[in-house]
Amino acid sequence: MQKKNYQKMLEGIISSIPEGEAPTLLLHSCCAPCSSYCLEYLAQYFRITLLYYNPNISPKEEFDKRTAELRRLVLELPMKYPAQVVVPEYYPEEFYSAVKGMEDIPEGGERCFVCYRLRLEKSAQYAAENGFDYFCSTLSISPMKNAEKLNSIGAELSEIYPVKLLPSDFKKKGGYLRSIELSKEYGLYRQNYCGCVFSKREAEQRESQKEAERESQNCI
Repeated sequence: MQKKNYQKMLEGIISSIPEGEAPTLLLHSCCAPCSSYCLEYLAQYFRITLLYYNPNISPKEEFDKRTAELRRLVLELPMKYPAQVVVPEYYPEEFYSAVKGMEDIPEGGERCFVCYRLRLEKSAQYAAENGFDYFCSTLSISPMKNAEKLNSIGAELSEIYPVKLLPSDFKKKGGYLRSIELSKEYGLYRQNYCGCVFSKREAEQRESQKEAERESQNCI
C-alpha cells in the first residue's frame, strides 16, 4: 500500500481556502520548539489556538518551563493571525493511568501511541466543543514521531468528534530544520527528552553510554 503524503493533503486543504477567509484550527502543542515552524507556516492561513495538553511531561517544573516558553514564543513570533494559548490543568495521573503496564516498552512503541491518542483525543474533544474547523498536533514535526500513526489516530477521532482533522507531517519541506533555526533565533529552551519520565530515563541511559564510550576512547 502506498504511503499517504500528508503534506500534499495539507497543501490541498490550504489551496481550497477562499481568499480572505481563515478557518479556525485547534493545534495541540507539545513544546515551543516544535510549535515554532508550525505557527510560522500555518498562521498564514488559519486562526490558531494552541492547546498545551501534555500530562505526560514530568516533572511539574519541566511542564511549567515548557509552558512559559510556548507563551513567550506566541508573544514574540510575527503571525498574520496571532495565536492564543490554552493550558488545561496539569494532571499527570491521566498519563500514568493510560500507559499502565507499558512502562518498560521502548520509546517509539505502543506506549507512545497510547500517549498520542490521549493528547489527540483531548484536542479533538476541545475543538469540537468550541466550534473549531480543524484540529491537529505539532507532534509530527519530530523525526522521532510516527506521522502515519498520528494521522491515523486523528482520522479515527474525527469520526467520533464533529471536527475535521488537518492532515500533517510537519517535518516535510524542511520543517524540522526550520524549527531548529527558529529555536536558535528566539533562544528557545530545547529539551533533550520527549517529556515523560520513561523517555527521560532512556535519554539519561544514552548519555551515560556515550560518556562511558568517551572515557573508554580517552584511555586508549
